[in-house]
Amino acid sequence: MEMQLSTRTLSPATRAYQQKMCNPLIFWFAMLVKLPSAIFWKLRIKSLTMEKCEVTIPYSWRTQNPFKSIYFAALAGAAELSTGALGQLALAGKGAISMLVVDFRAEYSKKANTKITFSCEQGAELFDLIQGLKVGEAEQLTMISSGKNPAGEVVARFFVTWSFKRKS
Repeated sequence: MEMQLSTRTLSPATRAYQQKMCNPLIFWFAMLVKLPSAIFWKLRIKSLTMEKCEVTIPYSWRTQNPFKSIYFAALAGAAELSTGALGQLALAGKGAISMLVVDFRAEYSKKANTKITFSCEQGAELFDLIQGLKVGEAEQLTMISSGKNPAGEVVARFFVTWSFKRKS
């Protein structure tokens, strides 16, 4: 499993979060506590940088629906993880900031019957939003995660709107 590290300068807290999430064993334990379905579906973080996050989901009996494709909820979980891990990376070391999904929309365009890689490439936009948050202020960002098959064809696109609020 290849993990990419960002070429940008990372704060110690951001680097620590990135290293934890990119370590398969630590990731597994974190998901066991916080998101057990990610373990069952065998989600993996392929890369996590300040620019983007890539998450893979296999096509297997664990993720399959009766129509011989990946179950929509499993695809949604992988897409949300690609946006959420990027959000958590942006929040690392920034103090008390809440993060909550406030809207979720999906578009399906092709049958997902192979390993799918979800990618969210809005890291720079997200880091800028977090940097500009004032105490008590809330901002929303709709993050797009595109899922592609090994041929590079988009099978689904998810629009996850996160709300971020800086606490006192």
